[in-house]
Amino acid sequence: MDKFSKRKYIIIGFFLAIGAIFGIRLFYLQVINKTYKQFATNNVLRRVVTYPARGLMYDRNMTLLVYNKAAYDLQAIPREIKPFDTLALCNIVQIDRAELREALRKAKAYSRFKPSPIVRQIPPEVYAPLQEKLYKFPGFYVQARTVRDYPQKIAAQVLGYVGEVTQSNIDKDSYYKSGDYIGVSGLEKAYEKDLRGIKGINYYMVDVHNRIKGKYNNSQIDTAAVLGRNIITTLDAKLQAYAELLMQNKKGAVVAIEPQTGEVLTMVSVPTYDPNMLVGRRGKEFAALMADTLKPLYNRAITAAYPPGSTFKPINALIALQEGTINEYTSFSCSGTASTPIRCTHYHETPVSLRTGIRESCNPYFWNTFRSIIQKYPKAEQGFEVWRHHVMSFGLGQKISPEFTSGESAGNVPETSYFNRFFGKGRWNALTVRSLAIGQGELLVTPFQLANYVSAIANRGYYIEPHLVRAVQNDSMQFVEKHYQKKYTSIKSEYYNAIIDGMQAVVEETGNRATAFLDSITICGKTGTVQNPHGADHSVFIAFAPKYNPKIAIAVYIENGVWGARYAAPIASLLIEKYLTDSISPRRQPLEQRMIDANLLNPLQPK
Repeated sequence: MDKFSKRKYIIIGFFLAIGAIFGIRLFYLQVINKTYKQFATNNVLRRVVTYPARGLMYDRNMTLLVYNKAAYDLQAIPREIKPFDTLALCNIVQIDRAELREALRKAKAYSRFKPSPIVRQIPPEVYAPLQEKLYKFPGFYVQARTVRDYPQKIAAQVLGYVGEVTQSNIDKDSYYKSGDYIGVSGLEKAYEKDLRGIKGINYYMVDVHNRIKGKYNNSQIDTAAVLGRNIITTLDAKLQAYAELLMQNKKGAVVAIEPQTGEVLTMVSVPTYDPNMLVGRRGKEFAALMADTLKPLYNRAITAAYPPGSTFKPINALIALQEGTINEYTSFSCSGTASTPIRCTHYHETPVSLRTGIRESCNPYFWNTFRSIIQKYPKAEQGFEVWRHHVMSFGLGQKISPEFTSGESAGNVPETSYFNRFFGKGRWNALTVRSLAIGQGELLVTPFQLANYVSAIANRGYYIEPHLVRAVQNDSMQFVEKHYQKKYTSIKSEYYNAIIDGMQAVVEETGNRATAFLDSITICGKTGTVQNPHGADHSVFIAFAPKYNPKIAIAVYIENGVWGARYAAPIASLLIEKYLTDSISPRRQPLEQRMIDANLLNPLQPK
């Protein structure tokens, strides 16, 4: 009996232990663990995201460039959709049946229990009749949001546009969920984290038909959306609009900078487009812009890399002055020889010194100047590396924007390793790479870099990082100015005046006087005509004004503009006049109209 009595207690203990385990587990699940409670709660709650309005953008004078307007997304939860009149819904939201079927298919594939967008960015005039009849379409509801609007219709490539997030965006930043929107290009992308704000969440009680019956828990767990931060750009809206007018029906770019601050006054890339084209349901418009052979979405100001042509010549003169291989009185003959094969393309007095060399854009003068730099050192490679170091101190051959982390081209200032591979180490010299003396060959720059380079000349040896945003709001809604680095070139300030005198002579003592000279403002500039094997040559002009205490530095690059003085120089001078005087003198209005009317989209232009 004792033996069986012991077994009885063991069995009783075993079952008691099992009961205790189940009891503890049930207590944990029902009292401590909130998971199942949450599952039950989810059946009667709807979690609605409140999207904040993106931050506004202003120009330097507080003219509104970008604001928001109301829009709505039609959402659906596939599990809750009941049979409905598809034709009626399509007519209300202005889509065809095929689009609706495809949207519903994607929603079911994503989740039968979670909401998915069916029609995005419905305008207010469509939302009103939809809201009245939404009860006829069970399983559908409307999500409010905002979309961008561009009242000035300018600076499309600079401001950028907003688009739906990709899976890559979601993977990189947990803030984003499917159906959210993000800055895709321009300042919208560069300042996305400031502009986007913070999403809020509201919880609603819903009935068995998923109809909202009221707020949950008196809104105690709701979170409010935080508006995006507003931005003050450096752009001058009036100057930007005027530059786009002058550049219509052309290909190229204009960049103007305030030299003393590095603030970009205008950045134009043409052909351009109305930024409102990429607002709302933009599928057809975006496809048309992508297919356009003139590439209006392409920002030529920061992405296109061109040879600078003769606008590069002042740098070679500055380097030679710094290296002591010339002074402002050193003269070179314009007659070519076997050892100096570059000849002048037009007649002028010879020999020429620095000021005349810049004024006449004398190719032999700058070839000899370039050669003097390279030959100062025992080996061509050594001289070339010194030359390259000086060139890059002007911001060429590298990305210089503190804002556009993608899209900006570095251009190209070739390295010695490139020529060693191409010609063989020790088998090239100044004569071999002589095209660099006149801004051709392997040398490539962006219009953005050109404007920054002429800013450095205007400042007599330094530039401020060129930028497009002056200030951003902080958490207290106060605008806080951003600070940018001051960068010095490798050329001493004492050498700039001789170059600047030559650039003044370019405007006042040559044929440029007819199109670029202003009576009341001293403009210092340099033309460039860039060889183009695929059509008419390109027209280039860099300038700054006034000569002392400069307020604007500008680069104009026009593809197929034939030569620098024909289009680039007059357009630059008109922009300088407009910015500094807020008007165009009657004497120059016929020139202004001629620039507006010029159509250079055909690459084959008459000389």
